[in-house]
Amino acid sequence: MLKTAYNWHRPLMLFTLSMVVLTPIAALGMLLDDRVLVDSPIWFKPFKFAVSFVLYSASLAWFISLLDGRAHRIAWWLGTVSALVGVGEMAIIVGQVVRGKRSHFNFETPLDAALFSAMGTMVVVLWVANLVIALMLLRKKFADPALGWTVRFSLLIALIGMGVGFLMTQPKPGQSIDQGTLGAHSIGGADGGPSMPFTGWSTVYGDYRVGHFIGMHALQFLPLLITLAGRWANARLAWVISGGYLGLTLLVIWQAMRAQPLIKPDALTLVVAAVIVAGTALGVVWARQPQQNTEKELVAA
Repeated sequence: MLKTAYNWHRPLMLFTLSMVVLTPIAALGMLLDDRVLVDSPIWFKPFKFAVSFVLYSASLAWFISLLDGRAHRIAWWLGTVSALVGVGEMAIIVGQVVRGKRSHFNFETPLDAALFSAMGTMVVVLWVANLVIALMLLRKKFADPALGWTVRFSLLIALIGMGVGFLMTQPKPGQSIDQGTLGAHSIGGADGGPSMPFTGWSTVYGDYRVGHFIGMHALQFLPLLITLAGRWANARLAWVISGGYLGLTLLVIWQAMRAQPLIKPDALTLVVAAVIVAGTALGVVWARQPQQNTEKELVAA
């Protein structure tokens, strides 16, 4: 199994392995290094990014392995670019930790600004590479329609999650280059302050990282859900759970934009959440009804 996974896309899987190694190193850093940056252990960001990249790069490698012919060759190069971008981004994040500096939204010095700008360029490259791979998977015919639609939707939703990062870079009221900071994770207040354990998401302000996380990890959650469905998995169910997951992603992004913390939803947020849950539940019931030629109903996968 490990040998098979390694052959999905070797550059991405080597990057995955490097992030597996970095994860305990960053965890050890949180234990041994008492420095705090923006009210968080300074090694917390490398730890979170390493874990996220393990999941992301392994998933992308698997998706690329599903393609064949010319599409696979193009996707292979795009995957290689993605791996190099990941290496570059993590090098900057870890390097800034060593310097005791913020890696994101930092314009304190020309070097800090250049590093953050470089990371922004890398993210754009990563987003475009993922978009092209997603478009190629939209054209691929899958023997298993449920898996095919789940893979496609997971990449498209992940693009939305990645796109939330661009919202974070927008200058917030009162910020300026002279102050050394442009952009923030939080909406309605400054980064830092009370936060949720493990995630670091704000408990007093809206936080774009919620939608960023949920959207990005559609790459893992949706294929896992359709796999767990077992014999109930079909094209209809893939559409339903993907639609529900998309609704959840958009909901938490909208919630953050209204400066509302995840754990303190207002009545409107709860009503919309209830509609999404009810709609998804009804969709699951519909997906399990006896059907004929589901693939034809939803266009052959």
